[in-house]
Amino acid sequence: MEALGINLGLLIVQLIAFAIVFLTLNAWVYKPMLDMMESRKTKISQGLEDARVAAEARANAEKEAAKVLAEAQAEAGKVVREATDRAATAGKDVKAAAEAEAAKAREAAMAEAEMERNRILGDLRGQVAALAIAAANKLVGEALDEKKQHALIDEFFSGVKAGKVVVVEGEFKGESAEVTSALPLSSQEQETVKKSFSAKEVSFKVDPGILGGLVVKIGDKVLDGSVAGKLEGLRQTLK
Repeated sequence: MEALGINLGLLIVQLIAFAIVFLTLNAWVYKPMLDMMESRKTKISQGLEDARVAAEARANAEKEAAKVLAEAQAEAGKVVREATDRAATAGKDVKAAAEAEAAKAREAAMAEAEMERNRILGDLRGQVAALAIAAANKLVGEALDEKKQHALIDEFFSGVKAGKVVVVEGEFKGESAEVTSALPLSSQEQETVKKSFSAKEVSFKVDPGILGGLVVKIGDKVLDGSVAGKLEGLRQTLK
């Protein structure tokens, strides 16, 4: 060994020192490090497993939540549809009841209006019949001679003064007036006409067709107090 340049004692000492260092490192460094790495590996594995379990649990929870939500939505839709159907049915019932009530009220109103119409027509027929009989008696039983014509003219002016023949103030005013009578008017009657109506110029004409009384025209306004006008009014009323 010495020939090879190796000191056997030193080699043995170095081997012993190396063995001591190895055993020391193995006991205090390597083995604890291996244990620590194994422990970390175990913890990592456990963490991964826990994460996998948690992910599965979350996925299951999400599926369950989606299922519950779908069921809730379906139930809500069902409730809404049922409520809508009930509301539609109730609305139809209310509408039908309202229409029936309205029809009943309309029929009652129409019946009442018809009764009132018949009553008014009955009264009117009685009045028209009386007027027709009076007019017929007046026309048949009395001749419309000159005296009677002047009496009708006096009756016309009396009606104007008494308000029976309505002349609205300002309505029968104008530049010129045209007065039609069945017979020529006397001077006094012409003056009465001029005083009764506010017109600057008054012209007089004779038309036996009006039968009696007067027709006064100022502008487009006509005041008909003739016998022919009364008979026409009676004819229209009888219609």
